[in-house]
Amino acid sequence: MGMKTKIALGAVVGLVVIGAVSANSGDGGGDGKSDSRTSASAGEKSGDAKPDGRSDAKPAEDKAVEKASQADQFKAFVRKNGTAAEKDAVSHVTKVQGADEQNDILDAADVYTDFTGGLMGEGTGPANLIASAFADWKQSENGLVTVYDADGELLGNGEF
Repeated sequence: MGMKTKIALGAVVGLVVIGAVSANSGDGGGDGKSDSRTSASAGEKSGDAKPDGRSDAKPAEDKAVEKASQADQFKAFVRKNGTAAEKDAVSHVTKVQGADEQNDILDAADVYTDFTGGLMGEGTGPANLIASAFADWKQSENGLVTVYDADGELLGNGEF
């Protein structure tokens, strides 16, 4: 086989591998996911009441956690399971993104805080605690959580 043939064959194999990985990863905003959520919501609404009048509804506490933002869910988890230092660090969390959609191929979550000053500010130490608490909350084969300050500057990151 000539050198040009080997290069062309390598390029074709590379494109096939990239196509297979991207097909398996999805874009996270596919119609299938939103349709399943919509149909599940409709099923929950219609299945709440049984013929005998009793309700199949979950306790109010469980429903509140499900409807809460990702940041509120994360804070609730740390309040229940975290150390005192983790609880203090997580009290500065203002927003969490990407924690609800995981595919174990490349999961990325962002945690925003009210700390200021970026890497040189006061939030660098607590950012490590936040990343550690996040890893306790969510598990992934290949996840990365990134913690940002109030201005969107990087404070730290960790695997989850």
